[in-house]
Amino acid sequence: MTTTAEEKPQARPTLANLSLTGLLAIVSLLTVTPFALMFVVALSPEHAPTVPTQLPDGLTLDNITQVLSASGFARWTVNSLIYSVVSVVLVLLTASMAGYAFAKKRFPGRDTLMWSFLATLMVPFQAMLIPYFVMVSEMGGLDTFWGMIVPTLANSQAVFLMRQFIRDLPNELFDAAKVDGASEWRIFWRIVLPLTRPILATLGVFVFLWHWNDFLWPLVVAQSDEMRTLTVGLATLRSETVPLSTMMAAAAVSVVPCLLVFGVLQRYLVNSIATTGLRS
Repeated sequence: MTTTAEEKPQARPTLANLSLTGLLAIVSLLTVTPFALMFVVALSPEHAPTVPTQLPDGLTLDNITQVLSASGFARWTVNSLIYSVVSVVLVLLTASMAGYAFAKKRFPGRDTLMWSFLATLMVPFQAMLIPYFVMVSEMGGLDTFWGMIVPTLANSQAVFLMRQFIRDLPNELFDAAKVDGASEWRIFWRIVLPLTRPILATLGVFVFLWHWNDFLWPLVVAQSDEMRTLTVGLATLRSETVPLSTMMAAAAVSVVPCLLVFGVLQRYLVNSIATTGLRS
């Protein structure tokens, strides 16, 4: 009995595939467990054990309600939103402009400047913390939003990803636009930005998460309670007589915006990362 062309033998799972699947399942479980415990403690009464071994009786939303009604938490959340959203807009704008210049423009020292800019990735932020602080302090940027935002705008990783994506765009599009008399700004707004929406969405997720979870730089710049971000504000709760369940509720609420942003834009992540820079 012969098999037809449509009939193909089904691939059987090998031992290596099963081992890899099991390893990934274990790693995923270890990654999710702390978050699950955080939400369980956040929904537990104050007398519940610190690390619950099972779901406590009578899960409640009182801790979350208490956190949301606190004036300090609301202010910290607004500060984090301003810090994150404004940084996302400015980083995407500057990175797309720089990426377009490095990818499609020819000028002396272009490659040297690009690789010198990328070399800053090797310098840890902690090594630049004191120079940044001194410059921002001398310019009067302490305890201000612009003092927190401006030093983080030169994102070399974002520029590199934009350059790799834009360099794969066909040169014929830009040549045709120039023949039609389009200016550089018109080319940038009408061709570059619409075609780079996938990588912009991907970078938007990354930059939002970086700034939303940023702790060290806001801790140094924001010196008053009114300017604290959510991460800094949560850290200050440890020095106060706040129940652990309330702290976990605050931490759980702070994770929600990250999950929402990732859930809305996650479909762009795999596609952009998989295709960026594959073609020379």
